[in-house]
Amino acid sequence: MASVLVVEDDQFVRSALIRHLTDAAHTVRSVGTALEALREVAHFPFDVVILDLGLPDLDGSEALKMLRGITDVPVIIATARDDETEVVRLLNAGADDYLTKPFSVEHLSARIAAVLRRARSGGAEAPPSSVLRVGGLTVDPLRRQAELDGVRLDLTRREFDLLAFLAGRPGVVVARKELLAEVWQQSYGDDQTIDVHLSWLRRKLGETAARPRYLHTLRGVGVKIEPPADGRDGEPAR
Repeated sequence: MASVLVVEDDQFVRSALIRHLTDAAHTVRSVGTALEALREVAHFPFDVVILDLGLPDLDGSEALKMLRGITDVPVIIATARDDETEVVRLLNAGADDYLTKPFSVEHLSARIAAVLRRARSGGAEAPPSSVLRVGGLTVDPLRRQAELDGVRLDLTRREFDLLAFLAGRPGVVVARKELLAEVWQQSYGDDQTIDVHLSWLRRKLGETAARPRYLHTLRGVGVKIEPPADGRDGEPAR
């Protein structure tokens, strides 16, 4: 059972979602505009938000950015836009998952369950060591904090989970399938999700895919984290 906010302006779709989620024993509140959604999350502790993009007062992607400014609640995008550029933009803006309309109630239920499992478990299991160190990078899984050369990194929940999982296995190439299973807790998925989060994590570590220092991608194999080859600590993130 979870507390769910449905943000959908189409009354027919909205009623169907409310009925299905209520039948599944979830507690549901619903609104039809972005501004109402912002007020709701500011006053109520939701477990997950289902966010439509075609809202009458504000585009859903802009609403997502505003939501991320006040809460870290998992957000599942419900959209009719299925082009790759749009999907990447949504993930970059902080979406936890997305569904392309029309979708079945079974599909929605599976995505909600997966998102809730990730949120409640805190993502990947933390290794026994309380603080992980890779070069100038330190990751504290218990406090959910990471620093590069003593400078605090501002990471989203998923970015931290990904970094902590890799930092607990320095020098080990982790397959994308394993990352999906352990960090995203999904048995299948799109590599694009991993690529987007790696890209944003690299930016915060002060590196790029073309000039990696900590995060190294082995095409067709997986990803690994290791200290910079030049032996110097990483540069502070900007």
